[in-house]
Amino acid sequence: MGRADNNYTGELFSLQGRVALVTGGSRGIGRMIAAGFLRAGARVYISARKAEACDATAAELAALGDCLSLPADVATVEGAQALARQIAERESGGLDILVNNAGAAWGAPFLEFPESGWDKVVDLNLKTPFFLTQALHGLLAKAAELRPAKVINIVSIDGISVNPQETYSYAASKAGLIHMTRRMALRLIENNIVVSSIAPGAFASQMNKLARDHEAEVAARVPAGRIGVDEDMAGAAIYLASRAGDYVVGSTLTVDGGVTHARGGGSGL
Repeated sequence: MGRADNNYTGELFSLQGRVALVTGGSRGIGRMIAAGFLRAGARVYISARKAEACDATAAELAALGDCLSLPADVATVEGAQALARQIAERESGGLDILVNNAGAAWGAPFLEFPESGWDKVVDLNLKTPFFLTQALHGLLAKAAELRPAKVINIVSIDGISVNPQETYSYAASKAGLIHMTRRMALRLIENNIVVSSIAPGAFASQMNKLARDHEAEVAARVPAGRIGVDEDMAGAAIYLASRAGDYVVGSTLTVDGGVTHARGGGSGL
């Protein structure tokens, strides 16, 4: 039987000395990732549209490490660029990790689905990750002079398998983001920036109210027998953000307890 090398394991998954930005970090998946990064040693900026919620979450997470609030509306290119400027003013040494997590969803019957429900969701879920990464490219490349910088796009299993709910723009945007992750990865690896994505399944959050409000019912339809918890998401994100994930280029890590392999698929189960 082998002997555990705690120093090796610690170095492999450590984020000590790294700087991260998590959009949509005030709640849900973003908060889970931000907390995990803090526990792994990173300094973490969280961003959210609602300043009060962003500030409150940062204050709570500060118990785990150096967590700072940068409220911003990244739904527009101008907003994404403004957030990038705020990071640049604070981090002359660069940005090690960007997590594109801010997102939105919209559900409506096919014949009633509105243009507003299309544009809001596709702009935030698909356009924002591209233009925020573009705006932060210089800072990511600066950090990448020392070690690989990381961009992690938060997609969804609804971009992999079909959700029975009529969330047309959400599914399309997440499927598009999975493919855009591959395209961006091939370009940005030239600058030692590693791009990958995480596809969450059922996690209790404001966006996934079904898992939040009907946990037992949803868990019964997950092969693993439960919905995801904070450590499941934090562990996946730490893996990709740390040295352990340096060779994972353009891939999507599915974290769903086996749902996409079961009949039906989709977070609507």
